[in-house]
Formats: sequence, structure tokens, C-alpha cells
Amino acid sequence: MSTVPRQVEDLLRELAPQVLGTLVRRYGAFDACEDAVQEALLAAAVQWPEAGVPDRPRGWLVTVASRKLVDQVRSDAARRRREEALALATPQSALLASAADAVPAADRDDSLALLFLCCHPVLSTPSRIALTLRAVGGLTTAQIAAAFLVPEATMAQRISRAKAAVGKAGGAFAPPEGPEAAERLAEVRHVLYLIFNEGYTATDGTELTAPELSTEAVRLTRLLHRLVPEDAETAGLLALMLLTDARRPARTGPHGELVPLADQDRGRWDRSLIAEGVELISRTLPRGQAGPYQVQAAVAAVHDEAEHADATDWPQVLALYDLLERFGPNPMVTLNRAVATAMVHGPDAGLGLLAELERDKRLARHHRLLATRAHLLELLGEREAAAHAYREAARRTSSAPERRHLTGCAHRLDRSEVPA
Repeated sequence: MSTVPRQVEDLLRELAPQVLGTLVRRYGAFDACEDAVQEALLAAAVQWPEAGVPDRPRGWLVTVASRKLVDQVRSDAARRRREEALALATPQSALLASAADAVPAADRDDSLALLFLCCHPVLSTPSRIALTLRAVGGLTTAQIAAAFLVPEATMAQRISRAKAAVGKAGGAFAPPEGPEAAERLAEVRHVLYLIFNEGYTATDGTELTAPELSTEAVRLTRLLHRLVPEDAETAGLLALMLLTDARRPARTGPHGELVPLADQDRGRWDRSLIAEGVELISRTLPRGQAGPYQVQAAVAAVHDEAEHADATDWPQVLALYDLLERFGPNPMVTLNRAVATAMVHGPDAGLGLLAELERDKRLARHHRLLATRAHLLELLGEREAAAHAYREAARRTSSAPERRHLTGCAHRLDRSEVPA
């Protein structure tokens, strides 16, 4: 959709889950419906920029996708037996005779049910992410593949297998109820969180960020928050994303180099996102028991509200990380708490916490642990040891911008050791 006007592309992204939800609820056969919706979106992307957006764009897409579905079922001999099972609610005469935008857009919004379906327990986390971006996000397979730096054919296979697995699992197309609903909602939040994190700091590749992923994660989390407005953790997740994404313009320099938080030009931060995020978390936290996303959002708010790095309220940050650790062991949380501890009680105290993390196999040889150790050693004035740790961290990261930054830190310390 790269050549489609932004206004049309945004509209199609917004309507994609609504249209797919309508078709799945009406006809079943998730995989076939998803294919039909993708064809309808492509048709709209071609026609609407020239002919104009229909008066009822959602109805247009529903009708065109329904026609595509009928054609698909009829043309595929292997699926011919499904024709009766689909029990098409719209008569063929109406499908063929009516104008596409004449169908009233009165169907309810099934986006929440669709999000739950894409995060079905039978799917692996990578499959949930891919299917969510395709079915709910409206991204093409090529766009998703490019964002994750994998061949398009590989991503197509992953999405195809995910759709088949969901279809095989069966079940009603409706949000689950009771304890299962809370569990599935937590899985949806986790998938959106992972999408955002991959966009904010790409795991691999030559670029530090993949903005299309973090932007899509924010959009989908806004959608989820609209669907479950009383869920405090969803509000906390949205606030966390807004407060974090606000810093993105200052995270890289003119040549794409990584700029650490302490060195960022805070004048480049998006103040409107910060204001929205602070307002949201300030309104959410007093509701009752805070969850991990809410606490992380509070940490982000403390950083964002500091006028400069030296004004950061590190005791408050440390207290929030102490609270965050109570939700369960998490090595990345402990790593961040070590930094906060160093800023409050000194680098030696932070290094003591890092020594404990070295025994955690999940993080012992992770580049972030090595980079944090290097930073704390530098604060202690142990330049040679810090330079060595920076080089080890650079060797272990698969992100080119992070590698350049860490290598640059090592070179800076090496130069400072040279006598004047």
C-alpha cells in the first residue's frame, strides 16, 4: 500500500478487522474469509484513490469481500463441499446486483473477537504476531516480512499455517468469557507489547527502529483500549507505548546512530504523546491494584517529565522497579533496577545486582547485561574493564546501530587511556 494516499491507507487499516470480523461471523471459514478481505482491500487500494472513497466504505468492502469469497469457493474444486456449509446469508442476486457501497454498515464491530482469535492458544508467539498484523492490522505479507527481515515466502508460510491452525481449532467466533477471557486478553496485550518493542528497537538489521511496527502497535492498542475501556492494564500498556514512542525522534542522530536516553535532545521528544500518556496513566493508576504495564508506564512518565537527565527522580524510579519485581522474576526488570540502584546508591551497588544476574542463563551472556556492566564500570572509573565489556556487548548484539554505538564507547575509552 506504499503508493496509496495516507488517508485511504489509514481508512483501510481501520476497516480491515471490522470487515473480516463481519465475514467470519457470517460465514465461518476464517482462512478463506481472510483471503477474501485481503483481495477486497487490494481492490479498494487500486480503485478508491481514482474513483473516490465510497459513501459507505465498510459496506463496500464487505460486499466486495463477499463476492470474492463466493468466487473463491466456486473456483476451488477441493472446497466445493464447503459451499453449503458457508450458508451465505446474502442472496446471490443481491451480491451481483447491488452497488458495493449500498450495503448498510450496520454490522457490529467484531474487532475484539478477531484479536482474541489471532492470539489463539494453539498458535506460537511469532504466529500470533504475524496473524495479528495481517488480519487486524491490515498489513500485507510483504510489509510484515520486510519489518521482520525475513523472506516474503517465509512469512507467507507462517501466516498460512497460522490460519490453518486457527481453522482446525474451531470454536465460536466470539470473545471467550470468564477466566479464559482475562487470559486471552493478557495474551493479546503481550503480542501488542512485543510488536511495539520490535519496532522501537529492532532485534536485527541495519536500522535501530522499525517505525511501521511501533506505529501499528500503538494503533492496535488504541483499538483494544476502545474495546475494553475499563481494563486498567490495557490502558497502562497504551500509556507505556505513548510515553516511550514520544522519545523516538531523539533516539537516533543524523547518521542513524544510537543516542542513549541521557544524551538525547529532549526538545525533540513528542510532547503531545507525553501529555496524553501522562494523563492516561494518572487517570488509570488510582483505580486500584496496579499491574506491570501500569508500573512500567509510571517509570516512563518519570523519565519523560524530567527536564534533563540530571533532573530524573531516580529514587522514584528505583521504588517503581522494586514494585515491578513483585509481579514475578524478570531478568530485564532486574537489569533496569540495577541501573536505578547505581544512580541512587552508587555503581558498586548496581554491579552487585548484575553479579546475581550472571547466574541467570536467560541473561548471562546477553549484550544488554554486558553493556550495563560496561556503563557502571565506566562510572567507577575502571576504563579498561569498561572498554572490554563494551566490546563484548558489541560482539553479541545483532543490531548494527547498537554494535556501532557500543564499539564507539570502547574506542572512546581506549583513546582516553592514551597519555597526552
